[in-house]
Amino acid sequence: MRMIGLAGWSGSGKTTLLANVIPRIVARGLTVSTVKHAHHSFDIDRPGKDSHTHRMAGATEVVVGSLRRWAIVHELREAPEATLTMLVAKMSPVDLILVEGYKGGSHPKLEVYRAEVGKPLLHPGDPAIVAIASDAPIPGIRVPRVDLNDVEAIVDTLLRHAAPVGGMPVAAK
Repeated sequence: MRMIGLAGWSGSGKTTLLANVIPRIVARGLTVSTVKHAHHSFDIDRPGKDSHTHRMAGATEVVVGSLRRWAIVHELREAPEATLTMLVAKMSPVDLILVEGYKGGSHPKLEVYRAEVGKPLLHPGDPAIVAIASDAPIPGIRVPRVDLNDVEAIVDTLLRHAAPVGGMPVAAK
């Protein structure tokens, strides 16, 4: 398995970009999984569903299975947040893992940048950023820039810079 992340400030277009690149990568015959970091509490089940009732009753893990999919919800119950390394270790093998968020991690990352967001570039302080996808030229950057609208070039960049999971330090929140 190989892995690369998309990092950038909120509103830069990471999720939209992933929604565009995943089908292109799959069309190249590769299997893809994603890891998404949430900065807040989130739920994938909701009140009124049995899985939610089980979790609220105190279950540490709730596994939901059906004909089409399965999911495990793991409640931390005051335990520390799982690291990216821990989460990736729980995933089934695929050709490529795309990580959205975890911008502080040491895994290779493509920075998604839009000047209109009003935030600074991440790449000057992050040696793991291998390229920047932006909607406009950026003078003085030390890494290659790819046009944010050129999805095929972005896919090429992601595949070129993805690193083997077993050979990289990825222990970051």
